[in-house]
Amino acid sequence: MPEAPSQSRVLARPAATMARVLARPQWLALPLGLLLAQSFGRQHAAGLAVIALAAFAALLWHTHVESAAARARRGAWLGLAFGMGWFAGGIWWLYISMAVYGGMPSLLAGAAVALFSLYLALYPALACALAAALAPPTGRAPWPLARGLGAAASLAGALTLAELLRGTVFTGFPWLALGYSQVGGPLAGMAPLLGTYGVGFVAVLAAALLALPTQLNLRGSMLAVALLALLAVGTSRVGMLRWTHAQGMPLRVALLQGDIAQSEKFRPENLTPTVQLYDSWLRHVHADLIVTPETALPVLPQDLPQGFLQGLQRDLRGRGTRALVGIPLTRGADNYTNSVIGLGAAQPYRYDKAHLVPFGEFIPYGFHWFVRLMNMPLGDFARGRLDQPSFDVHGRRVAPTICYEDLFGEQLAQRFRDPATAPNVIANLTNLAWFGDTVALPQHLQIARMRSLEFQLPSIRATNTGVTAIIDAHGRVTGQLPPYMAGVLLGNVQPAAGMTPYAWLASHLGYAPVILLGLLALLLGAALARVLPTIRA
Repeated sequence: MPEAPSQSRVLARPAATMARVLARPQWLALPLGLLLAQSFGRQHAAGLAVIALAAFAALLWHTHVESAAARARRGAWLGLAFGMGWFAGGIWWLYISMAVYGGMPSLLAGAAVALFSLYLALYPALACALAAALAPPTGRAPWPLARGLGAAASLAGALTLAELLRGTVFTGFPWLALGYSQVGGPLAGMAPLLGTYGVGFVAVLAAALLALPTQLNLRGSMLAVALLALLAVGTSRVGMLRWTHAQGMPLRVALLQGDIAQSEKFRPENLTPTVQLYDSWLRHVHADLIVTPETALPVLPQDLPQGFLQGLQRDLRGRGTRALVGIPLTRGADNYTNSVIGLGAAQPYRYDKAHLVPFGEFIPYGFHWFVRLMNMPLGDFARGRLDQPSFDVHGRRVAPTICYEDLFGEQLAQRFRDPATAPNVIANLTNLAWFGDTVALPQHLQIARMRSLEFQLPSIRATNTGVTAIIDAHGRVTGQLPPYMAGVLLGNVQPAAGMTPYAWLASHLGYAPVILLGLLALLLGAALARVLPTIRA
């Protein structure tokens, strides 16, 4: 008969397992990244992001390695694992666009998502290498408070600069930027001052302060918690400041959601039903402003029934209604644009999408082979200017954005350079049918809410499949349609005038304020690491 294991041996197994996990801390970093990904596109999940970041900060700092170079290598591996969980867990829905609607082989589509997630994870890997090098090793004695605060500042500064790089390099991909996780939470109060990246900085700083008690003595831990509470209260109070004010009477808006399946949208036999659906809504819905989704009319004007747009223009103008209609247009002989036309006004209006989607609207150099693997109507579109004028709706200025470019607050801010022509309402025309009924839809709604918080302006969203919504100047959703149903969302929108500090800074200085914030935090961390190594709490 085999000998029964002793109680001590049984109890020793979990301890040995935990020791092995801590010996390979990336085993914990990956699920922490997956946990962070769950805070995007979900209601009341701002605290979840801070908890995930705090647990990762504690893991990053938990090392006895004395060499800064060795700590940097360890930090890079941890950041890479954390980033893989973060991005693979947050943008997995890209697989649907490639495999389901693009016809790419499933294995290749999955590999493409994994490689893209790996590329995105390089940015937190770089940040964590720098932050780990500046943080002191875990010793027998607690950290000095000054060194702990320096480590927290270094982590916040490094991750913020990495986020900014991720949002700008190769035209940028700021989806899942840390600031978006805080929409609806108290830390979002920083948005009118420093925008999404500033909110992300505060979120990482708050998480680092939450993790510091694992390294400090009792007194230092109490001070760190006090600083965390002060930070939360301060940012919340800042968010209560009003930099804009109501302008005139509310606008009655009608937001159209056609629910045209992506697999059916561009088929010639479906053109007539699609045109008839939007024609009926545009002619019979009563509102000050009607907004359609992106490319609601999926063909060039010359391919529409003869006189279609001219008839709509006469009908809308006769009713005193304005409309923003998504449609592809041409610029010159061979240049196509993803555009919006304004109907119902005395003067013609056109907006061309300024920030195009890589692979969707332009093909990066050397990647035509990749696009040929998919059965998608993709090509190279021409770009519009960043500072295009707004659409006048009874004296109120409505600034259109098209789908993906809603992610780039600093680019939208270019329309605020002249206060006399600054927008009063933001209107986003979107088609996310490429990604199915997934978390991509509420993630994009979260992004739109952040734009309203940054500029303290209302946002309206007309989408093909969801989420069609009205957002007030406080970033709150005041009305929305359920995804994947055809319908019209009617509601009132209060235009606002004025300019937040973020709008002024971003319109005149671009990304410079965020770069300065990140660099100052890194300099502070480096100074506290070198100049104050012996001061204890």
